[in-house]
Amino acid sequence: MQEIVNFLVETVGSLGYIGIFLLMFLESSFFPFPSEVVMIPAGYLAYKGDMDLSLVILSGVIGSLAGAWFNYLLAHKFGRKFLLKIMSEEKIKKLDSFFENHGHISTFTGRLLPGIRQYISFPAGLARMDKLKFSVYTTLGALIWVSILAMLGYFIGENQELIHKYLKEITVLIIILLAIIILIYIRKNHARNTN
Repeated sequence: MQEIVNFLVETVGSLGYIGIFLLMFLESSFFPFPSEVVMIPAGYLAYKGDMDLSLVILSGVIGSLAGAWFNYLLAHKFGRKFLLKIMSEEKIKKLDSFFENHGHISTFTGRLLPGIRQYISFPAGLARMDKLKFSVYTTLGALIWVSILAMLGYFIGENQELIHKYLKEITVLIIILLAIIILIYIRKNHARNTN
């Protein structure tokens, strides 16, 4: 494991901010792999003074947004034709309606959930979610996640055991917070619809 981490630190170090952008683009698009293997080494390089932490985070967020847009456009262009072969027009209209009403919260929370963050852009693209809302909520979610990982690398980048421990704890905490946010959102939405 240490050899892989060393290789990634060297790779990110040699490619710089463009490398972070490209790797996070891939992580957010069609070739998903853990963002931890990009952002934590980059945060560690910032700690060592080889990179600037704010530019590390910015590169990661822009790369994430670009990868999300790639998936959005892919689903937007080709997804509906495919869906019409396996799904009724009525179900597609329900998907559109769901994303029109709840796309912002789905996109934001999806960016923070492991295993979902790479794929949340597909239903958004299929439903043709408002592009500005998609960009804003994708960016907000990516900013939180990328910042957490970069900070982990910055503060405890040399200690792999601590990284794994804190990453698990942070992921559980994020899931609990998202559950609370979603519950509040559902209650507010329900109250608005009953008035």
